[in-house]
Amino acid sequence: MAVLLIDQGTKALIRMLMFQGESIPVLPSIFHLTYIMNPGAAFGILPNQHALFITTGVLLILGVLIAYWRLPAEKRLLKVGLALMLGGSLGNLVDRVRFGTVVDFLDFRIWPVFNLADTAIIMGVFLLAWELLKDTSKSGEGSEG
Repeated sequence: MAVLLIDQGTKALIRMLMFQGESIPVLPSIFHLTYIMNPGAAFGILPNQHALFITTGVLLILGVLIAYWRLPAEKRLLKVGLALMLGGSLGNLVDRVRFGTVVDFLDFRIWPVFNLADTAIIMGVFLLAWELLKDTSKSGEGSEG
């Protein structure tokens, strides 16, 4: 829930304080706040596929919720990773339902503009991969091949 609230709060601030297309240098040539409305998925691919993105978002959220509730309590990092993915997915889904596009504003100049929901999703995927790789390597220890 924290990810969703922070994501939506920062996007609301950007919408209130900036004009669409405006870019404010925070660290010139390194990091800017750049307000864009992204009609597509990552990197703007598949623009204006609203039904596809909303359906995919809902299915992803349902899958994450099912996986979360099936995990044992001791799998904390997996649960944190899923929670980050859930919050980020909900944040972008809210934008798609409200505006038909996603508010993006974090601009490192060498990468397409993104938002905090995207960051949470990537961090969640990283935590899941990390934990799954650790579990895989543990299960392979001691086995002879």
